[in-house]
Amino acid sequence: MAAEAALGEVRDGMLVGLGTGSTVAFLIAALARDRPRIECVATSIASAAAARAGGLIVRDFADVARVDLTIDGADEIDARLFAIKGAGGAMLREKVVAAASDRMVVIADGSKRVGAIGRAKVPVEVLPFARAFVAGRLTALGAAVAVREGVTDNGNFIVDARFAAMPDPRALAMAIDAIPGALGHGLFLDEVDAAYVADGGVVTRLGR
Repeated sequence: MAAEAALGEVRDGMLVGLGTGSTVAFLIAALARDRPRIECVATSIASAAAARAGGLIVRDFADVARVDLTIDGADEIDARLFAIKGAGGAMLREKVVAAASDRMVVIADGSKRVGAIGRAKVPVEVLPFARAFVAGRLTALGAAVAVREGVTDNGNFIVDARFAAMPDPRALAMAIDAIPGALGHGLFLDEVDAAYVADGGVVTRLGR
């Protein structure tokens, strides 16, 4: 329902960024069904493959400087439109595409809406060379850390950082950004412009 509602944001002629994850799969299926006259960029190899399989035109983001609209999921989102993303491991590419986008819209089910973000783990994409160093710095920031199995589409590791509390997400984001070897993280604090949240058969639109 959230994915279907977000289709109203898509206009012919747009370049649309496709996020990653189970909720975005519904969006890609809906776009493939309706076939608006758009082109897409994808935040993961999996999303690009799904979009192409559905007949959508997918451009290489490496050749793109600006995107009209990005639609993506979230692990948590609150009324401030602060979000935690990255359960699917694509948050670094997702953040780059979001930064290039005129608008970013989140689609989610009601379980992802929270009073204030902070319960979900914060994924951090890490240069393999710096894995132990970054994990140590995240521990010093108060996190319980775990290194995920496998690597990202970029060939890097993900360290999941779970914080007992997150009273100041902006300060935490700045602290993680300052760690050499930490390439990106799942705190999306300024990127999201609107969210469609489906809960109990009703879709609520949140906006800035």
